[in-house]
Amino acid sequence: MSVAAPPSYDKTMAGGRRPVRDAELSKTLRTARERLVTPRGLSPLFARELLVQHAEVLRSAAVALPLPILLTGFGISVFSGWVTALAWAAVSLLGYGLLFAIVRQFHGRADERSDALRWRRVFLFGHGAAGLGWALLASLGCDACGHLRFEIFQFSVLLLAVALTAMISSTLRGVVAVAFVPLAAVLAARIAAEPEPLSFAMPAIVLGSIPLFAIVAEHLRRTTIERMRHQAEKDELIAELETARIASDEARRRAEDANMAKSRFLATMSHELRTPLNAILGFSEVISNEILGPVGNATYKEYVNDIHVSGQHLLDLINEILDLSRVEAGRYALNEEAVELPQIARDCLGFVQLKSEAKGIALKIQLEPELPQLWADERALRQVILNLLSNAVKFTPRGGTIVVRVGWTAGGGQYVSVRDDGPGIPEDEIALVLSSFGQGSNAIKSAEQGTGLGLPIVQALVAIHDGELVLTSRLGEGTEAIAVFPHARVLEVMPAFNEVA
Repeated sequence: MSVAAPPSYDKTMAGGRRPVRDAELSKTLRTARERLVTPRGLSPLFARELLVQHAEVLRSAAVALPLPILLTGFGISVFSGWVTALAWAAVSLLGYGLLFAIVRQFHGRADERSDALRWRRVFLFGHGAAGLGWALLASLGCDACGHLRFEIFQFSVLLLAVALTAMISSTLRGVVAVAFVPLAAVLAARIAAEPEPLSFAMPAIVLGSIPLFAIVAEHLRRTTIERMRHQAEKDELIAELETARIASDEARRRAEDANMAKSRFLATMSHELRTPLNAILGFSEVISNEILGPVGNATYKEYVNDIHVSGQHLLDLINEILDLSRVEAGRYALNEEAVELPQIARDCLGFVQLKSEAKGIALKIQLEPELPQLWADERALRQVILNLLSNAVKFTPRGGTIVVRVGWTAGGGQYVSVRDDGPGIPEDEIALVLSSFGQGSNAIKSAEQGTGLGLPIVQALVAIHDGELVLTSRLGEGTEAIAVFPHARVLEVMPAFNEVA
């Protein structure tokens, strides 16, 4: 049975934020209030659980406990006759019968939020009644018996009774002391009345065993409480983890739904967004080139050129957003075929040749010889390499060098690497530049205007090819971006088959 507070989480609460401080304050006040109303600062849940365990043990022992009483009654009959044995057995069984009646009444109200302190007192009263039989046994004597024969019998039975009570009822605080107060009083009177040390030695041992077993019972009780506390903490932690899991799952689901809705919206708005921009670019280009006649005002012509440049930048931004959205929405359909990665890299160098020459940047290419073909989408690979080259040209200072390499990976795949000797990226900003619209500090300070979507698009396109984008950089030394494609996409060259006639 768990004594932890029942989990109060609700699956519908994940949409809002839990007032953490209010929850902690409420928990502290509730714990303090429970400790104030319970003896020795024990939680009512723990006190109730101890009583439940105590009642369960007594109910399980209800069949076995009368047996020691009957055996003891038989021993008394041997020494003192049947009348004394029957009288003692009747008193003892009546006391234990009262105790078992209390147990039955307690189980009948087990589901009620009853007062644990009141029930503890009731149980102690029952144990006190059950202990009267053992006190009566200690008061019996046998003058006709041999020396110490009946005393040894008393000693063995009483010591066993104290030990059994301590073991069985250890979850009830003070049970040994209350149950054997009458016995202790009788033994103390016998010790005071016995003149011979040999005669009161065994009663003294039994009397001394009562506080000893009381300490043992209290130690067992504290051990039980500690175990219950650990169990309660574990149950509360499980409940909190379940609450956090439900909240995180709900938040993740909502975030995924929102992201999917955004991606679907942008993916379906391609035509609506591009059509007016194409008109703006076309008409501004017509006016700028004065195809239909001179503008007549240099300032207007400058404004038209600015409109064209701004429109082109906005169209590039929309294209990149749409490309990334299509990938995220799962609408980027790969048109896979056998392609040559070195040839695509050569073609892409031609697109950035003019811009790199304008900045005085040297372009170098290093190709692994006899690379087999790759099973991939040629358009996607071109976009990957062009984005990497465009970034390298942006961040490489005048007179710098960009090196493009294509070759084998250690696992039998292929890679394309673009390395520049630009300012580099701080290590703590690499995750930022790989996120959508993320730009590092050096990009903000010194680079040309950009959207922050180039690398995320490259990462997404490489990922749908089952590959990986690796970005390494050191400040002042440059940056290297490596698109790695797995061995599964490399088309193995089969040896020629010689047909035997």
